[in-house]
Amino acid sequence: MAVGSRPLVPSRLAPGGVAHGSRKPATSKVGSYIALTKPRIIELLLITTVPTMVLAEGGWPSTWLVIITLIGGTLAAGGANAINMYVDRDIDRLMERTRNRPLVTGAIGPRQALVFALCLEVAAFVVLWAGANLLSAVLALSATAFYVGVYTLWLKRTSRQNIVIGGAAGAVPVLVGWSAVTGSLSLTPWVLFGAMFFWTPPHFWALAIKYADDYRAANVPMLPAVVPFEHAVRQMIGHTIAMIVCTLLLIPVADLGLIYSVAAVVLGAGFLASTIVLAKRPTAAMSMRVFGFSITYVTVLFGAMTLDVLL
Repeated sequence: MAVGSRPLVPSRLAPGGVAHGSRKPATSKVGSYIALTKPRIIELLLITTVPTMVLAEGGWPSTWLVIITLIGGTLAAGGANAINMYVDRDIDRLMERTRNRPLVTGAIGPRQALVFALCLEVAAFVVLWAGANLLSAVLALSATAFYVGVYTLWLKRTSRQNIVIGGAAGAVPVLVGWSAVTGSLSLTPWVLFGAMFFWTPPHFWALAIKYADDYRAANVPMLPAVVPFEHAVRQMIGHTIAMIVCTLLLIPVADLGLIYSVAAVVLGAGFLASTIVLAKRPTAAMSMRVFGFSITYVTVLFGAMTLDVLL
């Protein structure tokens, strides 16, 4: 395959493929409101929250606190995602993977969506403040403000570094989980934050390679849509290496043992190898394999961290 100034891969998922925002339109009003929150993205964010709480406690924390933190985190992330859909409804009409979103199909009106989103944010703040502490509530709200203000309203349409900077919001759940247990922040949660911060670009750019034509059609400068393929993959490899360094640094910082250490090394090597293979095989199928592995990576790594603490 010849590679020019853009990734030469098709921009449509094969039948049965999965990507953020590619679901069929919701068939009920309730389903449409749920779709506004991007539940699959919320699931991924919450995967990092509970293990971080376990690490902060040094064991299993109060089950009630875990439930409250998950509810508050779900409400905050759901509200942020709904505001994102409200702001991006114009470009969502232009992109294949987002054309079935509720504000595009007309299942929900813009004003309804915005009111719903703001209500979720208020509820999230109240739940976390009352059930956990003020710091966790402020952190959750700050993640929303950053995601909406910095990423959605500013960088997404203006900078090829949009997801690099704006993606920091997706790393905040580890800070929320830690602070919910301890009421403070220390070096450990910030190392975890760094790992998730560097994980986000290669995770999302793998998907963006698949949908590069969509981003061009919407005039969104997502990196793989505006730079040569080789440059985009080099950036993915660089961020992956930084992510691996953070996950290994966590071993001495958090005094983690063999279970986590082996998982961090093996999973990190697998992630890095997959991005290198993508550089040699610039296809849509390979980019989606990297995307899928990135999700498995986070799930298994944080699961290993939990087991390491509890066993």
